[in-house]
Amino acid sequence: MGVEDVHYRANDDGEPNNSAGMPIYGQIQSFAVTNVLVAVARVFGGTKLGVGGLITAYKETAKLALENSVITEKVLMERLSLSFEYAEMDTIMRFIKKYQLEIIDQKLHLDCEIIVSVQKDSLPSVLELLEAYHKITTKILE
Repeated sequence: MGVEDVHYRANDDGEPNNSAGMPIYGQIQSFAVTNVLVAVARVFGGTKLGVGGLITAYKETAKLALENSVITEKVLMERLSLSFEYAEMDTIMRFIKKYQLEIIDQKLHLDCEIIVSVQKDSLPSVLELLEAYHKITTKILE
């Protein structure tokens, strides 16, 4: 799965239709995790469990695996270039401190450039605030 453009794949791999892949995927959705792979191997059961038993077995196994996993949360960041004349340095540094932006790189000459890291969900508001400073040029870096 992705975060913005969600892609997923669920496979029953020979089991009855929708008895393995989709119950596992349902658990992934209920835990609201992305960028994850959950694989379950069945060693016993088959016809003795029946389709309902298979669904329960795959679903519960995926649930147990996710409950016992260490889930790491990552914040999506964007890099933003701020270009300005050296005379604007104090203004820029106060802005960076006020909005808790992380400086990644800086080139401080007569014409300066500072590259900062901004949380992706905060980027539109940061860009809007920077528009008020007419002597500063911003550029989102890939």
